[in-house]
Amino acid sequence: MTGADVLRRKQRRRTGPKKQRPLWVEIPLLVVVALCLALLIKTFLVQAFSIPSESMQNTLQEGDRVLVDKLTPWFGSEPERGEVVVFHDPDGWLTGVAAQEPNVVQQALTFVGLMPSAQEKDLIKRVIGIGGDTVECSGTGPLLLNGKALVEPYVYPGNTACSPGGDGEFKVTVPEGKIWVMGDHRQASADSRYHQHDKNDGMVPEDEVVGRAVVVAWPVGRWATLPVPATFDQPGIESAAVPGGPGGV
Repeated sequence: MTGADVLRRKQRRRTGPKKQRPLWVEIPLLVVVALCLALLIKTFLVQAFSIPSESMQNTLQEGDRVLVDKLTPWFGSEPERGEVVVFHDPDGWLTGVAAQEPNVVQQALTFVGLMPSAQEKDLIKRVIGIGGDTVECSGTGPLLLNGKALVEPYVYPGNTACSPGGDGEFKVTVPEGKIWVMGDHRQASADSRYHQHDKNDGMVPEDEVVGRAVVVAWPVGRWATLPVPATFDQPGIESAAVPGGPGGV
């Protein structure tokens, strides 16, 4: 046998079929990779949230699952008027509210990191005002944003845009770095209006915002996107905002 034959035989041995890992090694490895990917997605990209109450009807129903975009805030995106956002409880808004017992689907999504624990204190509302905006409600409405009346087709049928009396009537100017939020089910939403005496004057600090809800993902029959309503694009709203205004009045 020549030296060339020996060399070719060695090369064939090197390039032969690789020995496969046993199944008991492959499965744990795949599970670890899947969990790492789920954690990466949850932390930086998108996360599912379960709607716990009726405060956003009929846009969102209790029990809906929404997907929340967590990526764009990493690139400096800030909450905008009209967006539906998920945020951490800013100052005891959920005090006394019992956490719901998660179902099997939520338990599974929580396990892989795609849904927060049922014990986490998060809320979901619509952004009405951002830093510099003046938001005003009197009587039954309409809701005024920088002096412009908002046409709000998303408000729950039978509700009025404003709730007469008490904290339901207000005029506030939103400080920079904070947002004013309200539920679409106006007469069933304990939102910024009813927390004007907390440390943030009812505002939500932007750094408490988890992300923007972009789509209703479950149940399948309710699949829908969550765009910004056209009423927030009407002329004059932007130019009327006064940056750096004071807090709640």
